[in-house]
Amino acid sequence: MTDVKITPELVKEHGLTAEEYDRILAALGREPSITELGIYSVMWSEHCSYKSSRIHLKKLPTKADWVIQGPGENAGVIDIGDGQAAIFKMESHNHPSYIEPYQGAATGVGGILRDVFTMGARPVANMNALRFGEPDHPKTRHLVAGVVEGIGGYGNCVGVPTVGGETNFDPSYNGNILVNAMTVGLADTDKIFYSAAAGVGNPVVYVGSKTGRDGIHGATMASAEFTEDSEEKRPTVQVGDPFTEKLLIEACLELMATDAIVAIQDMGAAGLTSSSVEMASKGGVGFELILDNVPQREENMTPYEMCLSESQERMLMVLKPGREDMAKAIFEKWELDFAVIGTITTTGKLTLKFKGETVGDMPIDSLVDDAPMYDRPWVPTPKRKAVTVPAPADLGKAVMDMIGGPHLSSRRWIWEQYDHMVMGDTIQRPGGDAAVVRVHGTMKGLAISTDVSPRYCYADPVEGGKQAVAETWRNITAVGAKPLAITNCLNFGNPERPEIMGQFVGCLDGMGEACRALDYPIVSGNVSLYNETNGTGILPTPAIGGVGVMADIDCMATVAFEKAGETILLIGETRDELGASLYQKQILGEDDGLPPLVDLGVERRNGDFVRAMIENGQVTTCHDLSDGGLIAALADMAIGGNMGAEITLGETLPLHVQLFSETQARYLVAAEADVAETIRQEAKDAGIPVTVLGKTGGDRLSVNGDALSLALADVRAAHEGWLPNYMAAAE
Repeated sequence: MTDVKITPELVKEHGLTAEEYDRILAALGREPSITELGIYSVMWSEHCSYKSSRIHLKKLPTKADWVIQGPGENAGVIDIGDGQAAIFKMESHNHPSYIEPYQGAATGVGGILRDVFTMGARPVANMNALRFGEPDHPKTRHLVAGVVEGIGGYGNCVGVPTVGGETNFDPSYNGNILVNAMTVGLADTDKIFYSAAAGVGNPVVYVGSKTGRDGIHGATMASAEFTEDSEEKRPTVQVGDPFTEKLLIEACLELMATDAIVAIQDMGAAGLTSSSVEMASKGGVGFELILDNVPQREENMTPYEMCLSESQERMLMVLKPGREDMAKAIFEKWELDFAVIGTITTTGKLTLKFKGETVGDMPIDSLVDDAPMYDRPWVPTPKRKAVTVPAPADLGKAVMDMIGGPHLSSRRWIWEQYDHMVMGDTIQRPGGDAAVVRVHGTMKGLAISTDVSPRYCYADPVEGGKQAVAETWRNITAVGAKPLAITNCLNFGNPERPEIMGQFVGCLDGMGEACRALDYPIVSGNVSLYNETNGTGILPTPAIGGVGVMADIDCMATVAFEKAGETILLIGETRDELGASLYQKQILGEDDGLPPLVDLGVERRNGDFVRAMIENGQVTTCHDLSDGGLIAALADMAIGGNMGAEITLGETLPLHVQLFSETQARYLVAAEADVAETIRQEAKDAGIPVTVLGKTGGDRLSVNGDALSLALADVRAAHEGWLPNYMAAAE
């Protein structure tokens, strides 16, 4: 084959520095072919190699007695008892979703589903964490519509419920939205599949869809910041087919019920290249691939294109010898491609052959273990000073503006486009603190939450990182489940800027501290850097996805008030913490001061107390306090139960502080008067602050008589009206 001349310009186009190219020359002892250059470029990209983050990720806690598999595999695995495991991961599809929102979001869902069923799990729940620019930006409405349609279109067709998530707006995402997708699956602990290849001479098998030219250089694009010409990158966005994915799930699970599979890996970022390299690397073996055998849907594809394509719905497997025909019959029954494309070797190399010629011959170690790892210069985020945040000019208007504004309004318009009931095991729907899905055929439930407050991470990365972890822990606790482990999607700007790298390091320090204090390890995750446009970065957004287990789904709490006349209790102490709050940002148009401090000992103490109340049946109505503070939580509970409330707050702090403070480790619960008194006494004995606020009932939300009195019908209309009205508005 005639090869392409490698020039400095071509090296740069592939996202490699001159120093990195010198490392390639040293690893090969010669000049690379164009195919080899492409392979090094994707394997050494930020997206695949984590070259700016690996050094810091090693500091995170990843182990616990219930952790079966931590980071390093397709997904994390935790033991949930009774011989069952939950398998889950969260990943980003940010850059593709900005360029082509429908396909970008859809293929993000498809990719995370494959990460989970690759491990042997049947996916049972999808979640997402979405961040868009300011609502009045000219592209925001178009991006919201496309992303939501893409998530719903793929998830609904593949038959896995989308059970919850979060959607937020901020100007920092105007040119770089975030689409983070999470999947949770269930498997038996003795039927978990891994990706380490083994067995010299064993066949390497390609299954699923044919390979096309879509998604070439997707991993490289995801490792660069946007510029004005980013719209031209549409060809690097993959195209998904959820119906094929459904067939692929069923075919893989059917084959997994046999003893045929030695190792399995999905073809995600960097496609055939990353899957083969990672499988060979983990197994300490070599791969020889015959590219002529790769199923192709386009004519005259080159080795470069086949290796770098990110066409969707494809898997790579190593089978036991002699199992090929049986496996082929299964995949052909499901109308999927099946091809033996190579064998395992002892060479320790990735050897590629095409039309009788060797077009690639690279040491596996040089692509993985010897990939660049940078300790980027970083500077800590300067400490802010405390500020006094004044009261609003009109308290009632401020409350209505927040509850009926872009940040706190109902996301019903979004989740009603998702099939959240398919499979029949969703028992807590979107809109609560955490989604709950029954472990099929049992009384156990999986509680799932995604959360992060980027305002806090920007103001103080360490506290923000702690709060992101603690918030998902609280959300899972508030439904009555025991939080067990997290996955994450670490979305940041350009790591070559010391202040951005400082945000990353600070957030990870905070996350690690919280995980250790709460016995809540990290078992999987994803890093997404270079989320910038023309040098302007997003807010630091380390999205956290948490998973917990409840032993008995009959002992589950929801946010909705259930009965008039119940006593409303506030668990936890309220402090004057309005710095970096939603109130300060939305109502006053400011963003300064200290974010709320996270006392992890208090988080643990208060949360364990609340969970015990729910587990023993004392409480079935509970909501944690976060964005918007007490009044936002109270409004959620009233709207959910279609029932008002009347509360009285003391004078220890100004009224607006008590209503809007975002002090952490707090929960609202409602219970019958005698039960509430028992709870109050138990809390007192445990040294936990508990305040009796008032009673449920009526058709108004009232605080201190006439100090704040809002008709529940008006609150509901504002809360539920903002998003559909926004999306219905003319572009």
